[in-house]
Amino acid sequence: MTMVQIYFLCLAETSNCFLLAAMAYDRYVAICNPLHYPILMSKKLCIQMIIGVYGIGNLASLIHVGFLFRLTFCRSHQINHFFCDIIPLYQLSCIDPYINEWIMFIFSGSIVVFTVATILVSYLYILLNILRMKSKEGLGKAFSTCASHFVSVSIFDGSILFLYIQSGSTEQEDKDIPVAIFYTIVIPFLNPFIYSLRNKEVIKTLKRTVKHLKIL
Repeated sequence: MTMVQIYFLCLAETSNCFLLAAMAYDRYVAICNPLHYPILMSKKLCIQMIIGVYGIGNLASLIHVGFLFRLTFCRSHQINHFFCDIIPLYQLSCIDPYINEWIMFIFSGSIVVFTVATILVSYLYILLNILRMKSKEGLGKAFSTCASHFVSVSIFDGSILFLYIQSGSTEQEDKDIPVAIFYTIVIPFLNPFIYSLRNKEVIKTLKRTVKHLKIL
């Protein structure tokens, strides 16, 4: 059961990193090449990107879980953490988990660096394109398109970077629990608001709901 939890946790985290990178590319195409958007972001490409995202996520998860089987857990089975995460499991191991730590550091670091670099490059081109815009309406639409995604990227990748790269050590104990709670509960809770509140239909529905409540 523990390995199953670790598998799905790694799958969700890795897939989300690549999904955010794919969304950054989507916004780059939408703003920098709007006339070619239907061609550049075809249905076929979107399907390939989704398959690639979850394929890489599945591979990374299997590698992490596979290396966990080399460890022997002979200490307390109680994990001092909010959920069954990899680093707290290392603390229970009777075998030195340095190989696992390096594997986690290399894979997690590479994934974060690659996806963040993709996002930053995409936003750099978007920013340069926005600065050349003379229309205030076009400028507003560009910022509206990017704002929600950029907020989500900053929160999620910032938390992952702090937890697995800067503090990638088994000596952190319960210091990482608030960060873990933040990116497993707070961020998923905020995402619907971050992505939906820029949708005109959602805003209209919320306004109608508020007016209806006031009447009642």
